[in-house]
Amino acid sequence: MSNSNLANGVRIMLRNFWVLLLLLSLVAAASLVAHGQQDDPDRAHAFQLYSDAKLAEALPLFEKLAKTYPQDPDVLMRYGWTVISQNAYQKDPAARKETRRFGRELLERARKAGANHPLLLSMLEEIPVDGGDDSQFGFSAKKEVDDAMRAGEAAFAKQDFPKALEMYHLALVLDPKLYRAALFIGDVYFASADQKKAGDWFARAVAIDPDRETAYRYWGDALMKQGRVTEAGDKFVEAYIAEPYSRMATAGFQQWGKKVSVDLGHPNVSIPTSVTQQGNGNTTINLDPTTLTKDDKSGSGTAWMMYGLIRASWSQGEFLKQYPNESKYRHSLKEEASALRAAVQSVNKQKNVDQSALDPSLRIVAKLDKEGLLEAYILLAAADQDIARDFPAYRKENITRLRQYVVDYVMTGGVGKP
Repeated sequence: MSNSNLANGVRIMLRNFWVLLLLLSLVAAASLVAHGQQDDPDRAHAFQLYSDAKLAEALPLFEKLAKTYPQDPDVLMRYGWTVISQNAYQKDPAARKETRRFGRELLERARKAGANHPLLLSMLEEIPVDGGDDSQFGFSAKKEVDDAMRAGEAAFAKQDFPKALEMYHLALVLDPKLYRAALFIGDVYFASADQKKAGDWFARAVAIDPDRETAYRYWGDALMKQGRVTEAGDKFVEAYIAEPYSRMATAGFQQWGKKVSVDLGHPNVSIPTSVTQQGNGNTTINLDPTTLTKDDKSGSGTAWMMYGLIRASWSQGEFLKQYPNESKYRHSLKEEASALRAAVQSVNKQKNVDQSALDPSLRIVAKLDKEGLLEAYILLAAADQDIARDFPAYRKENITRLRQYVVDYVMTGGVGKP
């Protein structure tokens, strides 16, 4: 999530009470025995209040439980989320910042104690250690819009759905392009079990901003509630190719795959060559020595050496030619794709190559390239932080290729269609 999405952190947590309760209750049940707490009435009461989204009542109980069981990840995680939820009620910016800071501290303690839910990890990434500036968590620069959204959040946290709808609608009237207003209206209907209306509003949010994953994912959840499994899968795919580096988009897609027994995965491509940029401007190419043997009739070793040479050339000037608006070298999509293509072309140019002995990874790369899906594979399966910077521009022009790669490869467990 980007900074513009930071305000979603608290909202996502509130929304997930209805999505995650079953999962969390199963985890909690297993941990009761592990932590010797199965007979603790305060714990049972706190967890029940949490399940009923009665957070204000649960808060003092979790505060007490955290002192009694300071290493219990389930207590700490729920306590952290319950603390952060209070942000919806607080009007003082300093108080909201402290709430976020303390809530994050509790979530970090939960993580260290063993909690690893994607929502927890996502919130740890998005909430600064000091709680962040309140402006980072706003909904709009327009005070009247921001006030309406905050009022809607406070009502939603109390499960006062009519009031929440009123406030979100007001925000949308004031700013018809406010993504989260449409998203949250849909979410009110999701929480109140009107999944048809929920889907309609998630679709409206998508229309406002099709490059954000949340509305697609929520729409998928609403469709799953209706038993429309295949259509739900389509929405989880759209969420994934909208923001593939989002923990929540990935987790939502994976959860759908598990529910419908679809093994999701990427092709198994192993590159035995690494390229390291030295501080003095030089480049080091490291090649697994087992790939260069005297009796190598497949041409694989030479191909992977060519991969390294092409990558090295990019730091020596090719990058600036291809990215004239950037002044500093970085590993890029164009570099990785050109290096992989050069490796495949090297094999094709060699004489007397034994194709049966060819490195399977080169065979996969060649197939992806032939199908026009090499860049999609790199972005979705093999991107580092620098390559990921090229995703928005690629998505803008090649969304159909991203979708095809996911359908043909990811949804076949990485095998690919014949």
